[in-house]
Amino acid sequence: MGHLEESLQTTLIDRAKRPLNLTEAGQTYLRGVREIVRQYKELEAQVQNLGRQLSGLVTIGAVYSVGLSYMPEATAAFESAQPDVRVRTEFGSSQRVVEMVLDNEVDFGLVSFPRATKTLGAIPWQAEPMRLVCSEDHPLAGETEIPASRLQGIEMVGFERGLVLRQAIDQCLKAAGISVITSMEFDNADSMVRAIQAHRGIGMVPEAAVRRETAHGTLRVVSCRDLKLVRPLGIIFRKGGKLSRAATEFGSLLLGREMEVELRTKTEAAKVDRQRSETRDRAVSVVI
Repeated sequence: MGHLEESLQTTLIDRAKRPLNLTEAGQTYLRGVREIVRQYKELEAQVQNLGRQLSGLVTIGAVYSVGLSYMPEATAAFESAQPDVRVRTEFGSSQRVVEMVLDNEVDFGLVSFPRATKTLGAIPWQAEPMRLVCSEDHPLAGETEIPASRLQGIEMVGFERGLVLRQAIDQCLKAAGISVITSMEFDNADSMVRAIQAHRGIGMVPEAAVRRETAHGTLRVVSCRDLKLVRPLGIIFRKGGKLSRAATEFGSLLLGREMEVELRTKTEAAKVDRQRSETRDRAVSVVI
């Protein structure tokens, strides 16, 4: 240890106390060495895994609109490239997806308006446009573009009031200076689409959720320049957990970039925040 301290030209151990304690420099050095060992083991595992065929089960939790819109195509592409891997999707509300991730029921979750917490990490994925759509026999079906004033007082099919997406839609309508009557409320986009079709309705839904219907003409997109809204989509994962290589590879397919890099960045940022918090706590305790 003395040779190491001499080489570093600093004291790593406080020898004036018993039991011996690391100095601040010693603690910093120990954290750095542990990080180097972790990175080496990770690199070793990556090299060992190169060329190995992926196998196993990947389970993804997803809110209905995201799972139904994006998972079928992604699953088919991934299973075609990795025939020994099976991808399963578990559907639920945003809260349910969060619970599945925290309870380790799924590898990771796909949600809208992702939010990081002390126990959850969040990776931005994409910003999905919201579209104003109506049934083919709605009074506005023949309009290609309307001013926001045409929607004043109109009955609309909407998301449930407690959902973050509903709150964002309400704020968008308010910013456009209009108020509407929400005649029916649902907790998922698929049910909204069915209700709009069945009841000659109109509503704001995620673009991907109505691609088939708008392409076939069973729903019409009504353009309104005053209503510009996107919903952020993202991946949530359990902090402190370790994803399988198959899961991270599937995540990379969805993201269009290396998920492992994103996970490492989020983890390192969390460590920095935790160290800053610990430093503040020590400073406060000294003052007190």
